[in-house]
Amino acid sequence: MSNDQHLPPQLRGLRLPVVGSPLFIISVPALVIAQCKAGIVGSFPALNAREGADEHPLLDTWLTQITEELDRHNQENPDSPAAPFAVNQIVHRSNTRLERDIDICVRHKVPIWITSLGARVEVNEAAHAAGGIALHDVINNRFAKKAIEKGADGLIAVAAGAGGHAGPQSPFALVQEIREWFDGPLLLSGSIATGDSILAAQAMGADLAYIGTPFIATDEANAVQGYKDMIVESGAEDIVYSSLFTGVWGNYLKGSIENAGMDPDNLPAGDLKTMDFGENRDKPKAWKTIWGSGQGIGAVKSVGPTADLVARLQAEYKAAFARLKDRVG
Repeated sequence: MSNDQHLPPQLRGLRLPVVGSPLFIISVPALVIAQCKAGIVGSFPALNAREGADEHPLLDTWLTQITEELDRHNQENPDSPAAPFAVNQIVHRSNTRLERDIDICVRHKVPIWITSLGARVEVNEAAHAAGGIALHDVINNRFAKKAIEKGADGLIAVAAGAGGHAGPQSPFALVQEIREWFDGPLLLSGSIATGDSILAAQAMGADLAYIGTPFIATDEANAVQGYKDMIVESGAEDIVYSSLFTGVWGNYLKGSIENAGMDPDNLPAGDLKTMDFGENRDKPKAWKTIWGSGQGIGAVKSVGPTADLVARLQAEYKAAFARLKDRVG
């Protein structure tokens, strides 16, 4: 239904024009592999592969596992090969592993690199050296221009309503401003949880949807059952936008804030200086008991396999396309 020949090879021929966003702690090889086998790009943050300094890098082990499993799938299913995968690099000064993780990703020839919290030329150059592409997530047009100036191949517009760290701008405004000057790969994030919203993202000018929260409520996600259940049981009105927990504005489940003994309606502002992706990043209470979520969770009705979620999104996408074609002509 969509012409993707203008996109780089890594983003063509997907079952759905979707990239599964990298979810801190939650995205692990099982989820990434399931997403790729289902025909969408799966991704994970490099920092999810945690290990001590003296151990064999777990990131290396994960990349070997993902690559070998997808290669095996492709050999057994030549008519329905898996989609490529992506690794998210947190480009923030507190990430002391960044240089080492970049070297590992180059060695494994990671096909898609996603960069967050900073745009750096050397990371984009490393992605290109590995034969990959670099996508940078942004919350406004100014950051978008900086990312492209520093060598990013594409952009991820993180609009209002996205889970976790999210911008305040309407997706209509953000996509429109970026598309005034940028004709390269553009992904849209923000409350996308149905096939209808995937099509809407394309109608606005994005090439692909960037979806995270619905995948928390899947069997393969590395999330506790209470987290998955709260995703299913909550709606948009149960999302709180706060900077308290990491110093960066983001969306969180109200129920998890209440369970932590805090008043979600009276949260103090956070301090950007508290953002830490170094060795102590797993110690703050925020990531342990405060659960991120986007506003699109009203569409998530149950916990199940990733393959079923992608199949549901595809059916909705096709139905939305047929309905729109009938209405518009």
